[in-house]
Amino acid sequence: MGIMKKTKLILVTMLFMSMIVFAQKSDKDKEIISDAETVKVEFIALDRGLESQFDNATAYVIFPNVGKGAVVVGAASGHGAVYKNGKLVGMASMKQLDVGAQIGGKAYSEVIFFNSEEAFKKLKNNELELTSQVAAIAVEEGTSMNTKFTDGLAVFVKPKAGLMAEVSVGGQKFEFRPLDRYKNK
Repeated sequence: MGIMKKTKLILVTMLFMSMIVFAQKSDKDKEIISDAETVKVEFIALDRGLESQFDNATAYVIFPNVGKGAVVVGAASGHGAVYKNGKLVGMASMKQLDVGAQIGGKAYSEVIFFNSEEAFKKLKNNELELTSQVAAIAVEEGTSMNTKFTDGLAVFVKPKAGLMAEVSVGGQKFEFRPLDRYKNK
């Protein structure tokens, strides 16, 4: 086989592989978006007042499945869908690492509401980090009535499964990825 044929074969193979990776990423995004819409309905069912939070927020991100585990050192991660003015504008990933008196594992859903462009810009610029000053509110009926925004953010969590002797969102770091193909949907 000549050099030209080998080069073409390598290029075609690389193109095919990148199409497969793109399709897988797209399918994963679609699953996360679908799960996020389901979790939004669940949050509103737990506290009807959250509907106005979703309607009036500058932006919000829904992490439908966050997993956390710890034995003194804890780590958590999740992927979510990002909405601005109620329209999907991107995807986000979250990572958390913390140290302290903790043990166990849990799964939960998390929604972060942004009530200002400035706060949302931090997410878009990959500069958003939640500190220990930002408290997570466990969703139950009436909790949204007392929503307090800290640095333009309010965080709500809904436990899914597991047992863990701590609840915190401090130390979370986020990465935003815009999705132009979803802007008009």
